[in-house]
Amino acid sequence: MVLIHFEFHADTSPTGPVTCLEFLTKLILGLPSAVDVDLRCLAVRRGEQPPWIVPDGLWQRIEPLLPKPVLRNPRYPGRKRIPDRQVLCGILFVLHTGIQWEFLPQELGFGSGMTCWRRLAEWNRAGVWQRLHEVLLAELHGAGKLDWSRAVIDSSHVRAARRGPKAVRARLTAPVRARSTTS
Repeated sequence: MVLIHFEFHADTSPTGPVTCLEFLTKLILGLPSAVDVDLRCLAVRRGEQPPWIVPDGLWQRIEPLLPKPVLRNPRYPGRKRIPDRQVLCGILFVLHTGIQWEFLPQELGFGSGMTCWRRLAEWNRAGVWQRLHEVLLAELHGAGKLDWSRAVIDSSHVRAARRGPKAVRARLTAPVRARSTTS
């Protein structure tokens, strides 16, 4: 399957800029377009990788942080585990394109959307992203590329309710429960 990247050059439109969704809707429905759009479908822009492909340098930082997979039972091995790097690319593809997990095309080689979603949840529980953040901050700090004079601290404050939470449930004032009006 070929990944398609759409580029629009719609500056000459009498009605203003055209979004990708508008153009594709008109194209699919066969509606006339008042916009002169130069549409170029490219697999990838020249000299660039798609943003969901993990570069080697970043992968070298991420791979040691990932939890080791559980060894498979040789008697009942099941399906082979999809490599973590491919799954990470699938996760980035979903996050970049905004598609739903279930609609991740398996033809891309990232595994199913459910596989990517499960692995993302597993890595979240293992704290991979927090450790990656700390590693990258330490690298940037060591290289002198962090400017702490411009750091932002954020917090939230929640006002306590009057008199705090109730310790016990309120007592019923009626001696007997009321009859049901629906039966």
